[in-house]
Amino acid sequence: MTTPVTGLSPDRIARLESILDRQDILDTLTRFSRAMDRFDRDLFLSAFHPDAIIAAGSFVGGPVDLYDWSTDMHARGQKATHHNLLNHTCDIDGDTAHTETYYLFAARNLDDSNWVAGGRYIDRLERRDGQWRIALRTNMIEWSGMVPSMEIPFADVPGIHDNGAPSRSTSDPSYTRPLTNVREPNVPG
Repeated sequence: MTTPVTGLSPDRIARLESILDRQDILDTLTRFSRAMDRFDRDLFLSAFHPDAIIAAGSFVGGPVDLYDWSTDMHARGQKATHHNLLNHTCDIDGDTAHTETYYLFAARNLDDSNWVAGGRYIDRLERRDGQWRIALRTNMIEWSGMVPSMEIPFADVPGIHDNGAPSRSTSDPSYTRPLTNVREPNVPG
């Protein structure tokens, strides 16, 4: 049920609706990134329509096969990954949106080397049953390189993971509700 908004012009209401759509679209893209890094299958699939087509590197196919292929690839190659989203443009036409989202991929490989890559996700999203999801994705990988390795800062601090250790699963602290702190106060001198 909708209620009338008073005091706003039709143009202003249309802008607000567009902003809400853009936020829903960005939330969809963010779900994909978080799901890849946490190996969260349900969250990953929630970013795509079931009949979506994704072209990423040598892979071309649907979301279920992409999840299985990409998590296996990352599990065999990396200890941790970060799929960071950067500049984002979004053109909405009714229930279809076209986006370009720059990304920065960073990973800690199993051999402790570090890999970085950058590119763009070019997506067509569709709103079906009130939900924006990716219907078509092309991953444009534009550069890649290795970064010299170093020890992870603070990895040797006693109790550093008492609030939870990073995990490529839903046991990661980012899923904890409510988030709490069990570490003792400490101000290094």
